[in-house]
Amino acid sequence: MTQRHKLLLPAAFITSLGNNIQLIGAALLLVRAHGSMLDVGWLFIAVAVPQAVLSPYFGRLADRFDRRRLWIGCDVLSAVAALCLPIGLALGGPQQALVYASNFALAVIAALFVPTSAALVRERVPGSELRRFNGHYEIALQCGMLLSASVGGFALQYFGSTPLFVFNATTFVASALFVAAAGPRRRPAEPAVPAATESAGSTGWFTGAALPLAPLALLFGQGLVVVTVFNALLPVLLIGEWHRGPAILGIVDAVGGAGFLLAAIAYRRSAVRFGDLRVALAGFLVCNVLLVLQPLFGVGALMGLVLVGAFVFGQARIATRSLLMTSVDESRVGHAFGVANGYGLAATVVVMLVTSVVTGRTDTRYGFATLVTISVLAAVLAALWIRRSASPRTTAAELEATGLI
Repeated sequence: MTQRHKLLLPAAFITSLGNNIQLIGAALLLVRAHGSMLDVGWLFIAVAVPQAVLSPYFGRLADRFDRRRLWIGCDVLSAVAALCLPIGLALGGPQQALVYASNFALAVIAALFVPTSAALVRERVPGSELRRFNGHYEIALQCGMLLSASVGGFALQYFGSTPLFVFNATTFVASALFVAAAGPRRRPAEPAVPAATESAGSTGWFTGAALPLAPLALLFGQGLVVVTVFNALLPVLLIGEWHRGPAILGIVDAVGGAGFLLAAIAYRRSAVRFGDLRVALAGFLVCNVLLVLQPLFGVGALMGLVLVGAFVFGQARIATRSLLMTSVDESRVGHAFGVANGYGLAATVVVMLVTSVVTGRTDTRYGFATLVTISVLAAVLAALWIRRSASPRTTAAELEATGLI
């Protein structure tokens, strides 16, 4: 069987890198110009709102049309949208308006990309390889997101904004080339595999027959909230409050990227031993404990906490992706991820506003604490929801295999 589906990994990494270089670079421009968490918060809200509104609808499109062509189309349009920012700045356009407009356009495209990419993975990757691939795929996304701060911080400090944003546009072109090289689909669709037919030792998860979609979407959305709000708080903490340069921000996020790589190595063993659901819930809760400590002890301690936090959070994100991807049949994966992405980003808008107001009136210590409080409540709610909603036909052995009991 062809292994071309592995080309989706570098494509996902590059697309994530490109999207977040644009966002982090724009946030750094706003921090330099205004120094306000609220300005950065509005930028992240401008990115979240169109995705929250459009993702569920675009998820249905991802299930109706050729997913490979949709991914390539998203990358091409993203390259065009990314180029508009440096061109507009070079022509002397208003910086703040251009920042918001270009990132808004990329967000609309991302609303289609997220469900399309998840559906294409489910379509192309054989079921026997799905757990391993999901681990690699989630790490590609998260490393792209974290390393974007490294690339963006160093490039903005030493080369300026225009070369940074031009380089960013080329990343989307590279991603489109990888997906094009993956070729057309060559295997039949596979239904979701009921957990009752698989042993706990080989899978450690169960599918939508026992786990309902809504609480899985809540867990997946919680991860989006944590990543997005953390990325808004971090430049304000390092640059606005601690008066460090963008390069330090890049180093901190590079350390986080290392934590995600370690998570990819550890995930398969931890998921088999404890079950995906237990890994997801415990990982999110431990990550929140570490989050609240991050702004308290200086840059050195921050790097260590980011490393460990990324390690546990990365495993939680992989487990959540695996649970969500196998909760529905292949023909409905786009819709499932569209709903989850839409919910997560809608929650991000609310949490970003609350965190921005709290941080603006106090400092980032209380902003981190606010994020942690909301995130813990979401994880606890998801756990209780899953426990109450599990099918009465599910046996104790099946529940134990997933980490529910």
